Amino acid sequence: MIDRRPARVARVVDALTVHHLDAFLVTGHANIRYLTGFSGSNAMLLITPRELLLMTDFRYDTQVKEEVGDLARLRIAGVSLWETLWAELPNVPRLSVIGFESAHVPHSDFGRLLSMTEGGRWQWRPHVGIVETLRESKDEGEVVLIQEAAAIATRALSVTLQQVRAGLTELQVAGILEKALRDEGSEAHPFEAIVASGPRSALPHARASRRVIGAGNLLLLDFGAEVGGYCSDITRTVVVGQATDDQRDVYAIVRAANERAASGVRAGMIGKDADALAREYITMHGFGDNFGHSLGHGIGLEVHEAPRLARTADAILPHDTVVTIEPGIYRAGWGGVRIEDDVYLGASGPRLLTDFTHDLLELSA
Repeated sequence: MIDRRPARVARVVDALTVHHLDAFLVTGHANIRYLTGFSGSNAMLLITPRELLLMTDFRYDTQVKEEVGDLARLRIAGVSLWETLWAELPNVPRLSVIGFESAHVPHSDFGRLLSMTEGGRWQWRPHVGIVETLRESKDEGEVVLIQEAAAIATRALSVTLQQVRAGLTELQVAGILEKALRDEGSEAHPFEAIVASGPRSALPHARASRRVIGAGNLLLLDFGAEVGGYCSDITRTVVVGQATDDQRDVYAIVRAANERAASGVRAGMIGKDADALAREYITMHGFGDNFGHSLGHGIGLEVHEAPRLARTADAILPHDTVVTIEPGIYRAGWGGVRIEDDVYLGASGPRLLTDFTHDLLELSA
């Protein structure tokens, strides 16, 4: 397998020149994993044109050596990561201006940087998106992991739907789904599964509750799997029992909007134009006010990452990105329907990574 970490680091080093930086401090966990392979929950990475310095704590002494190898110089913090950083900085040659990830530095830690700036030895400059921009375009190995995570999720969905019936609570269904995800090989739950039934399915980000699922209810399930740190994000809406004509009609509109966007989205499009592929169709059928969230987002080491497919998104969708396509219609007091898939935007066009039917499933009540 090709080790793509050195090339990723090299692109960050190139960015140092562009931004007139002598070094860059990376503190976002997903960014550190992307650049070094380290999956621990406590680390800092200092990047200079000459070396990488990765700092973590005693809990990860063995793990960091196995995951990072000789890519970076490793330091195990004796007291704290910040104390280790202050001890190491004077030993780094030609160091004056240091960038840091302002999106991943809490205010309390920003105070530490500010105090060091006041000392006059180093200048700290905030930056946003230096590593995240690189992560938008996925290499072949990343796409494979996301597709494997999607396959795990759809298998778990199949197992779950075989057990769903009226009389179960949303929490019970969530438990069945989460167990199935683990049984099928998911390393983690990228986010808390959404299981919402009846009128509660009109809540786009509902948490599973003790509500008992009734016959004829819409049941919305939004969940994901994780493989090698990479996530999938899938939503399906079913009916427990026999669907009404109203449910069928709304479902048909959402399905058509999903398929229209998933087949029409392309790398090189503006995010808001991709969003319009589904939004215009839903609006044309009279439900524009019932589709309040964006069409989708990027997915990878984080379940929500750049790029965005939204009415306000002016950025171009890069080649080789993976995005979600998730149109929905939500009617308060009635319920909601959402269908979400993961789509790879390659040179030959979009490729669906989610292999699960779009047919409206009517489960035995």
